[in-house]
Amino acid sequence: MPSGEYDPDTVEPRWQRRWVDEETYAYPDDDPVDPNTVFSIDTPPPTVSGSLHMGHLYGFTLQDFVARFERMNGGETFFPFGYDDNGIASERLTEDELDIRHQDFERREFQAKCREVCAQYEEQFTENVQSLGVSVDWDHTYQTIEPRVQRVSQLSFVDLYDQGREYREKAPAIWCPECETAISQVETEDDEQASHFNDIAFSVAGSDDDDIADEFVISTTRPELLPACVAVFVHPDDDENQGLVGESAEVPLFGHEVPIIADERVDMETGSGVVMCCTFGDQNDIEWYQVHDLDLRVAIDESGHMTDVAEEYEGMHSSEAGEAIVDNLDEAGALLDRRDISHTVNVHERCGTSVEFLVTKQWYIEMLDKTDEYLEIGREMEWSPEKMFSRYEHWVEGLQWDWLISRQRSSGIPFPVWYCKDCGEVVVAEKADLPVDPLSDDPPVDACPACGHDEFEPEDDVLDTWATSSLTPLINAGWDWDEDAGEFTMEHPELYRFDLRPQGHDIISFWLFHTLVKCYEHTGEVPFEETMINGHVLDENREKMSKSVGNVVEPEAVLAEFPVDATRYWAAGTAVGDDFPFKEKDLRAGEKLIRKLWNASKLVESLAPESYPDEPDDGELRELDRWLLAELDDEVERLTELFEDRAFSKARDELRSFFWNTFCDDYLEIAKQRDDDAAAYTLRTAHRRFLKLFAPLLAHVTEELWHDMYADAASDPATDAAAADGARDSVHLADWPEPIGIDANQDAGAAATAVVGTLRKYKSENQLPLNAELDAVEVYADVHGFEDDITGVMHVADLTVHPDDDAPVQTVVTGIDLDYATVGPKYGDQVGDIEAALAQGEYEIDGDELHVAGVTLVDEEFAVEEERQYQGDGELLEADDVVVIVRDEG
Repeated sequence: MPSGEYDPDTVEPRWQRRWVDEETYAYPDDDPVDPNTVFSIDTPPPTVSGSLHMGHLYGFTLQDFVARFERMNGGETFFPFGYDDNGIASERLTEDELDIRHQDFERREFQAKCREVCAQYEEQFTENVQSLGVSVDWDHTYQTIEPRVQRVSQLSFVDLYDQGREYREKAPAIWCPECETAISQVETEDDEQASHFNDIAFSVAGSDDDDIADEFVISTTRPELLPACVAVFVHPDDDENQGLVGESAEVPLFGHEVPIIADERVDMETGSGVVMCCTFGDQNDIEWYQVHDLDLRVAIDESGHMTDVAEEYEGMHSSEAGEAIVDNLDEAGALLDRRDISHTVNVHERCGTSVEFLVTKQWYIEMLDKTDEYLEIGREMEWSPEKMFSRYEHWVEGLQWDWLISRQRSSGIPFPVWYCKDCGEVVVAEKADLPVDPLSDDPPVDACPACGHDEFEPEDDVLDTWATSSLTPLINAGWDWDEDAGEFTMEHPELYRFDLRPQGHDIISFWLFHTLVKCYEHTGEVPFEETMINGHVLDENREKMSKSVGNVVEPEAVLAEFPVDATRYWAAGTAVGDDFPFKEKDLRAGEKLIRKLWNASKLVESLAPESYPDEPDDGELRELDRWLLAELDDEVERLTELFEDRAFSKARDELRSFFWNTFCDDYLEIAKQRDDDAAAYTLRTAHRRFLKLFAPLLAHVTEELWHDMYADAASDPATDAAAADGARDSVHLADWPEPIGIDANQDAGAAATAVVGTLRKYKSENQLPLNAELDAVEVYADVHGFEDDITGVMHVADLTVHPDDDAPVQTVVTGIDLDYATVGPKYGDQVGDIEAALAQGEYEIDGDELHVAGVTLVDEEFAVEEERQYQGDGELLEADDVVVIVRDEG
């Protein structure tokens, strides 16, 4: 291997290029793949809406841990990559990048601009992901706007329509006035905003009843909706306002009369307890409108401006109109009070704009009738971590709307639909013709099947981006319609159902839920065996990274300063599913481990120059060699379980500890004193296995070491067949290690290495060279078979071992520590007496109880300080549970 220090700036880009150029991770398209051994991953296609951020770096790396481990531990691994360049996010990116608005262009012209902008970002994104060393199969990539995917998306629409799961309806819909499109419930989020509560006086119209007040007060945060008021509601239990029910109210400024109705949905605790219903301000308004068959008055249009219903305020933006209406109410004496508040507002997650509710014709997928079924199929998957299922459960249980899938935008996949101009009959494209664009393609019929009319109107809405990205398992499996067979088929049926869906917890309701719904409705089964949900990267103060706050850590800056493998080490540092802070010290710890692995590898090569020394006869292996290999067997079994459980942080820490402490500090230090085949065999066997175990985490340095020390060499000495490693030119295509099955006295080995470590520390603390001779050492532990290693490495002239004798040491109590947080409140004035008695030694310890000053303290209220003391000749050393006595006979 090369001399000198490891150079990640040279090594990492070289291997990244080579992995791509040589198609190291390609999935075999031509050869049949055993469905029982293939491991398929349904990777999230990142939205093409900007550059790589720390969440991408973390998420992609976690996926890669799984892909690299499963590739070594099983058969073929399918690990594709996609780009979600279809929808509002890509449109807004194009608008921001080119400083334009999609409304100002003919649709095809704007779509072309979107493709150009997205192509630039996708090229950069590909370079960024490849620079992370992610083992993606770059021959299996897709874009959610490409023709093949458009066909799959439109097939999905047609199939669900044929099943009766889709419908088009004119009804209230959630609307974003900034993006000027309908959106689904999943695309909204809560935002805490400053606002005002406005107390407005309403008059009771035409009442001559002296028992009824002439006016009442309504408190609202949305005065701009006054022109859309169609009713006033009072709770049936509201005795104070019950007399209003059945009367009519006159809406201030606008003068139209509306009925006053009793309804249990009224929140009596908010405002005055009397509320106005406007079409539409919120979900309650919609329910009231439907239940009570109210009028429809639309005061705000698709762009957030006031309509002619608002009379003199027509054309104003709703926020501007709200302020003007408040001023005019004040002038008219109808504004009784105005106070500042902070309240939760529903906003569009793409742009942060407060949503409105407009009556429009939209396409929906029916879901509310099957929420119980969707909960059950969610339970069929394995959740890593299991706690994330509750997020899925809460989302499904909280659904209020069917899935709105139509969008009034320019760039997206067209609905394969036309409408009869005469009767409005829906005409859907034939499956064989897909993909189609109704704006340019003819309908599949010459005349309306319902009325015979021969003119059709194309649907100009496009599908929601999630209606397509929810199909990624079917896209990757090659789902299609076989016209001859009259059925849906898959090009790669061995991939489905997919073994793993990795993704962030923030898109459980977006991507995961919708994928389950779509794939379940198309195939009748859950698309995944397991879902792995990762958390978010926070700043060092555990706050969410935000450009406005200025606490964003850019991946480019991190990768410019640290090796990629160090970031991979960092990414493995927390439990999957947990949000965690970005800490530079974790990256530095990763750098140190890389250097340790590199330097230890150079030492192994110098001590055991042959790549694969012959396996010694069983009797030639020393007990220390057998001990190390047996300990490594246990470690292999443990790490395999941890990787299978996606417990990467535990795997990282246990592997690092075993390699650094057990192999480097213990065995390697001892092996430096030896020159025999048994040591060479043990070093090479262990080292080779360490490279495999580290490979999923430290992808680049392990590949470099493997290539220099083992590629194209003979078989693993721990196996019989040369082919056991798979393709030997890459550690990532080698077989995951399995236990060798060597028996050893592991307790004795652990005790012996503890003794060596303690003696090494003793020499260092006493400023003695490591080859300084120690006259006499006594060990009180069973280290049978390891005596020569102790004496040879530590240069002990006279070693005495007492495997069965008790050590001549006493454990004495040196003090008692009180837990004042519990003792103080409990015993009050008695604490002084307790302290005095402890100082005089006037106490008794009885198991977990301390009897002192007439009271009894239990174990959580005190702690015993103990010290082991030795009264004989020499110096007492302690190595874990092993007692070592060092004597100078001179």
